[in-house]
Amino acid sequence: MARASPYDHAVAREPGRRSSRRQVYETLRQRVLTLELPPGTALSENELATALQVSRTPVRESLILLAEEGLVQVFPQIGSFVSRVDPAQVADAQFLREAVELAALEDLPGELDAGVVARLRANLDEQAVADLDREAFFALDEAFHQGVLELSGHGRTWSTVLSAKGHLDRARRLGLSGTETQAQRIAEHGEVLSAVLDGDVERARAAMRVHLRAVFDDVERIQQRSPELFAGPSTAGPVRRNVVIWA
Repeated sequence: MARASPYDHAVAREPGRRSSRRQVYETLRQRVLTLELPPGTALSENELATALQVSRTPVRESLILLAEEGLVQVFPQIGSFVSRVDPAQVADAQFLREAVELAALEDLPGELDAGVVARLRANLDEQAVADLDREAFFALDEAFHQGVLELSGHGRTWSTVLSAKGHLDRARRLGLSGTETQAQRIAEHGEVLSAVLDGDVERARAAMRVHLRAVFDDVERIQQRSPELFAGPSTAGPVRRNVVIWA
């Protein structure tokens, strides 16, 4: 079952106001996750309301919800700011994602869905297109992982993973800063798919683990270059937790 977002809890009993508030919340959340609003950005309710052509109320409520997710920090008498990327929350989300995706690989059927396989192959071809911008590549990356979950019969768990990885997604986007990084991620995706198609679950799990944990190296590299984007000391990288899947 998909985990409900803070937004859903907040508006469950107010259907008449759902559309406007959802749009504001989702727009602001997307701008934070895509780094259009970078870590540390000051957020003015008045300016955001004007830009989104709404009153201050849905903006204020959306900032409160984003603060509950740890994506915004509100300081009384000072203002609201996009939170810096928290390495601890990156590690927590990574732990959840790794647990779900490695466990799912254990349930790969003997006969894979040909339609999903074709979609994953096409996805890899699209990833290799020259001059693909960060957001286009990120979307393909997301679709690839969702597709692998679908092969295992666990596609519906993707929405649960999505709801928990805001800090992780910002860290991943910061890491996708060059063509070399994208090329490495494509190679990792290719190794995962190759192992899956060969029916080699252990190799698929090992390749997936390497791929998912690459974000830790990205975070440590970016912290050294731009420590102002992260919460805490520049040397406090995310803790690398081991995920063990019991047979």
